[in-house]
Amino acid sequence: MTASGTGTGPTGIRLTAPAPGWSITADVVVVGSGVAGLTAALRCAAAGRRTVVVTKARLDDGSTRWAQGGIAAALGDGDTPEQHLADTLVAGAGLCDEAAVRALVTEGPDAVHRLIGAGARFDTAPGSDEIALAREGGHHRRRIAHAGGDATGAEISRALVTAVRTAGLRTIENALVLDLLTDAHGRTAGVTLHVMGEGQHDGVGAVHAPAVVLATGGMGQVFSATTNPAVSTGDGVALALRAGAEVSDLEFVQFHPTVLYLGPDAEGQQPLISEAVRGEGAYLVDAAGTRFMVGQHELAELAPRDIVAKAIMRRAQEQGVEHMYLDARHFGAEMWGHRFPTILAACRSHGIDPVTEPIPVAPAAHYASGGVRTDLHGRTTVPGLYACGEVACTGVHGANRLASNSLLEGLVFAERIAADIASDGAAGRVPEPAPSAVEGRGAPRALPLLAPETRAAVQRIMTAGAGVLRSAGSLARAAADLDGLHRAATEAALAAQAPGAAGGADAPPAPAKAPEPGVEAWEATNLLCVARVLVAAAQRREETRGCHWREDHPERDDASWRRHFRITLGADRALDIRTTATADFPPTTGTTSQPAPTPDTEPAP
Repeated sequence: MTASGTGTGPTGIRLTAPAPGWSITADVVVVGSGVAGLTAALRCAAAGRRTVVVTKARLDDGSTRWAQGGIAAALGDGDTPEQHLADTLVAGAGLCDEAAVRALVTEGPDAVHRLIGAGARFDTAPGSDEIALAREGGHHRRRIAHAGGDATGAEISRALVTAVRTAGLRTIENALVLDLLTDAHGRTAGVTLHVMGEGQHDGVGAVHAPAVVLATGGMGQVFSATTNPAVSTGDGVALALRAGAEVSDLEFVQFHPTVLYLGPDAEGQQPLISEAVRGEGAYLVDAAGTRFMVGQHELAELAPRDIVAKAIMRRAQEQGVEHMYLDARHFGAEMWGHRFPTILAACRSHGIDPVTEPIPVAPAAHYASGGVRTDLHGRTTVPGLYACGEVACTGVHGANRLASNSLLEGLVFAERIAADIASDGAAGRVPEPAPSAVEGRGAPRALPLLAPETRAAVQRIMTAGAGVLRSAGSLARAAADLDGLHRAATEAALAAQAPGAAGGADAPPAPAKAPEPGVEAWEATNLLCVARVLVAAAQRREETRGCHWREDHPERDDASWRRHFRITLGADRALDIRTTATADFPPTTGTTSQPAPTPDTEPAP
């Protein structure tokens, strides 16, 4: 095991893929089409920047459209940004960047009104034009604006997609981003991507641009059961690591406490029972009907999500069962149909009627509080590379995201990124990628690909070892199993490159055949990458904080762990894990020259 060097800088590591067969140029390429990506794209285009939007599926297929509860902002009478800030800091369990939170809560109300100006229609109070505000876990006031009852994300996505199409922005749909292109000085020069299916472009190509905005969403698919859509495979975090960017706080994965329980073998995207249901007065109960959250926290069912998830798991363990119940029968059919039509339909489609029976619920992977580390302008540690939304670690969420702050974070920091890009003089400059960035895709630094079927193995390993309940033993087993998958992929790749790889009558048995480059293999490889980083960070954080719960270290330890990990990938494929001296992040610029407290290394993904 060797040290990987001094932190940020191009690693030279790429996914194994064909060389680009086509290319286009732009001033900005935005990767992702949720609230963060489309807001950044619209603002960049409005500033006169040639903007291209790349998205993995259709424009409206990202995580934003699945957001039910709403968007949090101090919009109501008597509410203030200071109160919103206080609730956010409490939820973040001592690891929020207060400057980032202050930017979020002070700029949030105006950003929401600009979103309304772009065409988003929020629910209003009966007989009024005032926005109707709900309450969710961790909030001491009603400050959640919602649309369509429980279809806020779908409405925001609709409005932004319409605005993008009206503005005539260039879009490339059904395209998986592969790697960052950099110039000879290590500055961003665009991305490579693979377009799936027929269209204006097909196969692997490149978008050359001096600014790249990652808005690729989360990595929920690293676990077997998640609320995230199938496209959330950690592509942006994996790309950033290969590009030499720092990532932080990946151990803080928020498990939403109330996800519809569909059985112990349920896999993939699971139906979410929004926090807003508890905000309107639903109770968490066990099979006997006992409200076990009463006395656990001053807010009972509306405690921050990590507290509720832990309480559900503890009660289930005590009783030897797999789930608890959410009881909202007292709402009645009219309220269910008006306020929560999407959730009502989802439950009934699975044979459960919330009007007449309690809903079985259990925690499932929901939101990554960490990601690619940025400053207050969305800048990462790689010049020209920005990140916003769930893929980013802005410092807003700390160790646990406050409910409904995610849409607001995407909105506010996307606007900040666009303002920074608009002030840069790089518009009109066509960057020249370094030769190694666009050729030699089968070179020694090409990353071995995982077979598509390995995706399920990664998910099972992560669910068993790094889920809601973690310990040194479970994390060690997860790390060893993930290492085994990585070794198998490496051996298969080396065997494929070896002379006489085709074998013969006297050849020894060959390892499994290396998979062909393709979307499923790239996604599985990205999932393994982020899984190994997550587990490495979770092993080191020997405390329980926010949504990171260590059974063997059940207490929060501010003296030792009120700080962050800064993780980079070196050219030798080793992880460099550095610990900040305090809870404050250092600047994203100039990090390579700073001393590195408590360095450590791990085999790389």
